[in-house]
Amino acid sequence: MSLIPAHLRLAGALRDTLREGYTGKLLRADLLAGLVVGLVAIPLSMALAIACGMPPQHGLATAIVAGGSIALLGGSRLQVSGPTAAFVVVLAPVVKAHGPGGLLLATLMAGAVLVVMALGGMGRLIRYIPYPVTVGFTAGIGLVIGGLQAQELASSLPSVVVGLLTLAILIVWPRLLRRVPAPLVALTIGSLIAAGLAAWYPAWTVDTIGTRFASQGGIPAGPPGFHLPWLFPGADGQPLVVDLALLRALIGPAFAIAMLGAIESLLSAVVADGLAGTRHDPDGELLGQGIGNLLAPFFGGFAATGAIARTATNIRAGARSPVAAVTHALFVLLAIVTLAPVLNYLPMPSLAAVLLMTAWNMSELPHALHTLRRAPRADSVVLLTCLVLTVAGDMVIAVATGVVLASLLFMRRMAEVTDFRLITPQADERVATIGMPEGVLVYAIAGPLFFGAAQRAMQQLDVIGGRYWAVVLDLAEVPAIDGTALANLESAVSRLARGTTLVVLSGARPQVAAALDRHGLARRWGHVAVCGSLDEAAALLQDCT
Repeated sequence: MSLIPAHLRLAGALRDTLREGYTGKLLRADLLAGLVVGLVAIPLSMALAIACGMPPQHGLATAIVAGGSIALLGGSRLQVSGPTAAFVVVLAPVVKAHGPGGLLLATLMAGAVLVVMALGGMGRLIRYIPYPVTVGFTAGIGLVIGGLQAQELASSLPSVVVGLLTLAILIVWPRLLRRVPAPLVALTIGSLIAAGLAAWYPAWTVDTIGTRFASQGGIPAGPPGFHLPWLFPGADGQPLVVDLALLRALIGPAFAIAMLGAIESLLSAVVADGLAGTRHDPDGELLGQGIGNLLAPFFGGFAATGAIARTATNIRAGARSPVAAVTHALFVLLAIVTLAPVLNYLPMPSLAAVLLMTAWNMSELPHALHTLRRAPRADSVVLLTCLVLTVAGDMVIAVATGVVLASLLFMRRMAEVTDFRLITPQADERVATIGMPEGVLVYAIAGPLFFGAAQRAMQQLDVIGGRYWAVVLDLAEVPAIDGTALANLESAVSRLARGTTLVVLSGARPQVAAALDRHGLARRWGHVAVCGSLDEAAALLQDCT
């Protein structure tokens, strides 16, 4: 018997592409798109690795191994995966506390969690995370990353000059020529400016990748080598010591990486579907993401997920299948094999400018402000709570708090939707027409009867006292009932039964009727009857008079 559920498809997007017929024309489109995305991914992958406290080659390894394997094995046709800015606030503390080895081990654990989530069919559940929560924590992450990169830019006057010029090109270039990626142009010009300043004014030298990581020889030329993740150094520079205490310390970060990776990858896949008119398999994509994160640490790669900016670039460049994302990974591999010495000349302020631009785009602050102005006040509170907790505290706590707040708000709104009406034959013509006897109260409930609404619903029955000899609970408009509502209903029925008031449960839908039958309410109290409709209830009560 297979351990993979029947609904879960490995490499589903690639198999669908090949089954539909993959032509040379599609291949040419994918190769060109992969080349464009690869040009964007090279500097961004290095910048994100540095922002996490890792040497730049680890970011390139992530783009190559995770980016290629997820594209081959996942469930989204056009998504591009790799290191993303959203991970920085989670990964940087892990590197600081446990070193590169700790981060790679946490990534390995997160990959296992993602695979389990996929096997459990949780891909479809991620979509239920409320919109204000995602807007709040992405805006908060953008602010955190922006603040960190602003410090890099402001480290010296030469850094300010090079960084601001690079940032200006990143902003202006897409308005002039979108075909050539702005990061490629901005980093090329930024590198030339930095080299010119260093040549003419030696005091204006800025850090480059080669000088910042001189002790490691800069970016090594060659493909990522195979290494056991736990043999990478810890925070003290010595090989990581794997024991139970370390695994316990990494469980929290691993779950945070997995949850954030699941949320961002599926959000990115939804964006891709909207841009290209495709459909992704959420569980298949989670499975691909999990396997990619399991493989990457063995080649020096760290946490990867779907990248919205690179995915959008992929689609705009004409990508048609997962082959484009695989091409992007192969292009990054080719670049470090042939151009590693050139990449070492990239200025650190220019890379900071690229990340600053990325942080601005991912935060979508104008959109977040618009949402705050136009959304209901309760949703605005959830958004602000997530944003503040992300900036000032912990992203996992921010998301968890936001989901809990949003769930409580949803329950309150659903409780407010549920309607209760006290009806007497004298006050309602229909009740009188069906022959409901005098001295009978019909209590009609419309809407879901769950713990948010149950107590309010049953409180109204307490005021009845002994004024009516029978009460009919009309449940025809109740689509669902939960255990709390059943307990509150039993308490109300017991009070009425002790006062010799006959209780009739009328018109329950199949789900509600099954829940009432399992609970045994009618069997437990002698003054309780069950009828299929108000007409049957009226006939039953007529026989009792």
